[in-house]
Amino acid sequence: MITALFEFLRTLTTPERLIHLLTSVLTGWLGYGLLFGVVFAETGLLTGFFLPGDSFLFTIGVVVGAAGLDMRIVLPLLMAAAIAGDSTGYLLGRRSGPHIFSRPNSRLFRREHLIRSKHFYDRYGGKTIVYAKFVPIIRTFAPFLAGVAEMNYGRFLAFSVGGVVAWVFSITMLGHTLGAVPLVRRHFDKVILLIVVVSLIPVFLEYLRSRRAKASPGEQPVGPA
Repeated sequence: MITALFEFLRTLTTPERLIHLLTSVLTGWLGYGLLFGVVFAETGLLTGFFLPGDSFLFTIGVVVGAAGLDMRIVLPLLMAAAIAGDSTGYLLGRRSGPHIFSRPNSRLFRREHLIRSKHFYDRYGGKTIVYAKFVPIIRTFAPFLAGVAEMNYGRFLAFSVGGVVAWVFSITMLGHTLGAVPLVRRHFDKVILLIVVVSLIPVFLEYLRSRRAKASPGEQPVGPA
């Protein structure tokens, strides 16, 4: 089961495999349905810590033509999926948020991911909905936490739409543009890894800031008594 899941995830971020899937198994609207379902689940069903986000969008941009997809359909479809996912996460937070924090860890759920996202949300407020689109894991939990905090839905939706449009358009078009570069195609695995690393930089910087903030109160002045 786990092996099959990892093989499926690898298919989503490997151009040749994704092209084969979209041209032989899930053709036409079934292929578009797959794209919608993956992005919706990654953004709305609290599964973003194992489903690909940035790398998936980048790969879609690379294969869109070869897979028989129409970019004029793909971009609005992915945006709609992410906006619907955000709203679903928000509603889950409004209805069941307080109980989630007491939920024990499992293979598919880690409380530390939720807590880290909450700290990020507390620090940046509504703008977190926009920032989070470019940060794995936090992207999944930020809408949920907005619901827990009972953020006004109209305000949340405005931030969600802005963040989704920027995220989907920039990452997908980046893949579409760079996918034609021979160097990128020869070293695609490394490019995907680089995208993941770059997208994790904000999380790492936030971690360093929190460590410094915790260390500062305990620091003693150095000098003569």
